[in-house]
Amino acid sequence: MSETSPFSVINAPPLDPKKFLDQDLTAKGETRARVAMTGLHTLWINTGTLCNLACKNCYIESSPTNDALVYITLAEVETFLDEIVAENLSTREIAFTGGEPFMNKDMMAILRLCLSRGFEVLVLTNAMRPMRRFESELLTLEDRSRLTFRVSLDHFTKVIHEAERGPNSWDKALDGIDWLSANGFNISVAGRHLAGENETQARAGYRALFADRNWAIEVDDPSQLMLFPEMDAQADIAEITDACWSILNVDPASIMCASSRMVVKRKGESTPRVAACTLLPYDPQFDMGGTLKEASQSVALNHPHCARFCVLGGASCSA
Repeated sequence: MSETSPFSVINAPPLDPKKFLDQDLTAKGETRARVAMTGLHTLWINTGTLCNLACKNCYIESSPTNDALVYITLAEVETFLDEIVAENLSTREIAFTGGEPFMNKDMMAILRLCLSRGFEVLVLTNAMRPMRRFESELLTLEDRSRLTFRVSLDHFTKVIHEAERGPNSWDKALDGIDWLSANGFNISVAGRHLAGENETQARAGYRALFADRNWAIEVDDPSQLMLFPEMDAQADIAEITDACWSILNVDPASIMCASSRMVVKRKGESTPRVAACTLLPYDPQFDMGGTLKEASQSVALNHPHCARFCVLGGASCSA
């Protein structure tokens, strides 16, 4: 199998080293765009970067050995849920990403806690062995109607999916989705845009796959089949200025960091921190504080991912 991921090539020159250096000004001296928080609708929680897979283009570099973000505990999650109540925040959804969330031994207890508090719950998973170990416990969860599993299928074909995720990952993922579907869980799928393949072609391919497997996933609903743009922080991209909102006809309130934050626990730190978004857990300029209240400040769009994924790509990790 090729060592080059089919998703890895972005047709752009290397990033201009003068870009994304200043929180307030672009390389051209224009005012950098910022996004004000409109309300914390989705709280993302990173469960840890350890994963059973080592995908070639994982933005967070998850793998069986990467513990740069360590496992968050039940007690730490509870602290943030308590703050949501204490601050009367508008949070409706708690979402979990990794790594693979089911590598975390506290994951089932965390799910029970979030569901018992009345939240909608979203879990990003590869639906493989770590999840399958908890089948009996998942079946006993109360209020399962408020729980959704978003499973990563990088493509609708085995060869391209496994070029990214490694051999023997396709059939196991499909079996995991089969199990979720057969047991009545809410399911969505996350895929990626392949170079040379437009969205219509991609959705048609997934439609055939879903029909063949008899999965009740609405292909044309972007919250049920999310197709993400590929990201490469080393490829050149335009910086987003204040003027871009009107030029591009984009509402800053539609950008992910207007309504979500992500809790992370970095290795070597004694307590979790709150990052601006799911894409930038390591960059210190996107560390927003130790509490949700501290993290309600505006975010300067001072990273290539802000432009490529959110503003120009129109993508969001939240439904």
